[in-house]
This record gives sequence, structure tokens and C-alpha cells, in this order.
Amino acid sequence: MAFRIAVSGLRAATADLDVTGNNIANSNTTGFKVSRAQFADLYAASNLGTAQDATGQGVQLSAVAQQFTQGNVAFTDNNLDIAINGEGFFVVEDGNGRAYTRAGSFGIDKDGYMINSTGQQIQAFQANNGNITGAIGPLQISTTNLAPQATSAIASQVNLDAAAALPLTAPFNAADPNTYNNSSSLTVFDTLGEEHLASMYFVKTAANNWDAHLRVDGNAPLAPATGVFPIAFDNSGNMTSAMPLSFGSFLSTTGSQNITLDVDFTGTTQYGADFGVNALSQDGYTTGRLSGLDVDGQGIVLARFSNGQSQAQGQLVLADFGNPQGLQPLGDTLWAETSNSGNALIGAPGTATLGLLQAGALEESNVDLAEQLVNMIVAQRSFQANAQVIQAEDEVTQTIINIR
Repeated sequence: MAFRIAVSGLRAATADLDVTGNNIANSNTTGFKVSRAQFADLYAASNLGTAQDATGQGVQLSAVAQQFTQGNVAFTDNNLDIAINGEGFFVVEDGNGRAYTRAGSFGIDKDGYMINSTGQQIQAFQANNGNITGAIGPLQISTTNLAPQATSAIASQVNLDAAAALPLTAPFNAADPNTYNNSSSLTVFDTLGEEHLASMYFVKTAANNWDAHLRVDGNAPLAPATGVFPIAFDNSGNMTSAMPLSFGSFLSTTGSQNITLDVDFTGTTQYGADFGVNALSQDGYTTGRLSGLDVDGQGIVLARFSNGQSQAQGQLVLADFGNPQGLQPLGDTLWAETSNSGNALIGAPGTATLGLLQAGALEESNVDLAEQLVNMIVAQRSFQANAQVIQAEDEVTQTIINIR
């Protein structure tokens, strides 16, 4: 009997060493989760239970349980290296089905799909013209140029000097600085993405009253032909005119549609100070080439373009399980859903129990080498002790055999 008990102990110690050795071997594996060998005792039992004087039948390996504790986050120089801070798994898919991983070392394949190191496609909420939808599928990065957007609105905040005198010469002429008090300019874009110079001119007409003129490439709008709007202020220097001002359509000579511009001077003041431009912006841009990718904490993948614009390509999804230890290891730091793990609960990072993402970083293995080395010594001693039991049982048996 003792032989069988000791042999079960040897097997258990060997399994413990195997688990410990696997942990040590994967101490530098990205996204790896440490395993722990769990054992249970054995007793001979009948339908009526176990005898009170039963000595036991040895030990058995009851489970190898992975511990899904957080690993350290190591920063890298690759924006597509992504670590999970908190609970959850990345969702990947290929022809063999869906799997889950904590290893966030991603890249882009020849077709623009985001993939992991084994070529599986990363799943994400899809984007439609930069807007995230609820549909889940492979994340594909668009490599086409970003179409230009024609400028339609200008926002300008300036201070007009309350003490300024009326211009020396009238009427207004954009080519003659003596016919206006101040001016500011910015670049606007037509429907083809070509640049044009839009200039705003300010002419004081009376106390607390100014005229705003707009010219594009030096030309007045087609309608109204004057391209001028009055702006009024109260005696505290605050603007009282309604905004925005529609300056009409300007002729484009590049083959694009004519440029139609509204200007919003909200925030413009008339104080006793020099003319100054406090803010100046417009809503158009030229065509742009893909120049890079960024991933934020909520998993939104943003494509950066050479024109300074960015557009969402999708939002990475995470999956969580009621019992992560019930997942089936597949190798390559992948797990599969099982009935023991429960169904995958899929959502956006940072929602429910799901963690946030850290771009330019990888989650390291959660193996504690010092602890594993101690476990190895314990397993080794257990193996030696069980071997001693066999040796002692052998000596007892030999003694009995030698009885004459």
C-alpha cells in the first residue's frame, strides 16, 4: 500500500515541478499568467462512506489554476503595444474562431487589419466616418487619404481700440491701409483642399460702431457685393450685434465650388487698448495622408493625418468572465471560453468591470521568480521524501521476505 501512496506523492511532486518550471520558463512572456498546482487527498470510500480507520490512498492533482492578477506594465516605444490596466481580455479572431488574450503586442497587416503576433485579427467596435458604432468586427485601418473639407465658418475674437480715430480716407479699399483701422488674416480651404487667404478688415464708422469687411484672395464676395457688416458695441465695450455674419459666396479659381463663409465675432470687444487678435480659427482643412496611430485609454484608435486632423478608426473591445480560471489555455498566451468560465461579457474599456488601456506599453508576466524558486525547492523536497517512503517500504518488505 505504501508503495502506491508514495508513487502518487512522486507524481504530485513531479506535477508541481512541471507547473513551477512552466512558470519560470514564461517569466518574461508578455501577458502570461502564473499557474498554481492544487492537490487533493485520496481515500477509499464505499456507498456508506469512508471507514473511520482509513489511512488514505495518497494524493492527486486536482487542478492547475491560473492566477489572473495584474502584471507590471512596461513602457515601450511602439504605439501599437497596448497593456490592460485592470480586468478584461483583448478579443481576437481567425478562421479557427474567437480567443482571448492579455498580450497586447499588435501590428498592422498588409490589408490594414490590426493583428496580434500570431496573425489573429483584433476585434473592435466599428467606426463610420469617424463615429463609433455598436457593431463589432475586425479593426481595419484606412490608408486612403483624408478628403478635404471646405471652410464654411470662421471664428474671430479681437479687441478693437475704443480710442481709435476714423480712417483718414474713405471709402474702404483693401489695397489702401488708410481706409481701414485694423486687419487680420488666416488660411481657408475650398472643396478641393486648395488654400486661400481670407482677410478681415475693421473700419471705425462712429463711436461704438465699426464695419467688418471680408475678402478672399483680395476679392469681395459675389453677393452681397460689398461684403460688409456693421458691428455695434455698448458703452461697456461689449458687442451687441447678432452673430454669425454671413458674408456670402466668394469666387474660386481652382475649379472647386465657390467658397461660402460665415464669420462669428462672438467675444469681440471694444476696450481702451490696442487692437489685438485673441482667437482666430476656421473649420476647413486640406487633404491629409495617414501619418500615425494613437490609442487612448478607452481603446479608441485614432488615425493621425498630415493635415493635422485625426479620425477614429474603431474602439477596441475587452471581454470579461464570471470565472476567468475556467478559461481553457490554448497556447500563444490565448484562452478560449468554456462552460466553466461563463459567457464573455464584451464592452468598451473603462466600462463596467473592464480596465483601461495604456498605449505604448505591455503587461509583463505576473510570475514572481523568487516565489517560484521557493516552490521548486519545496517540490524537490517532497519528491525526495516520497522516494524515502518507497525506500523504507522496500526495506520493510525485504525484512519480511528474509524471515525464515
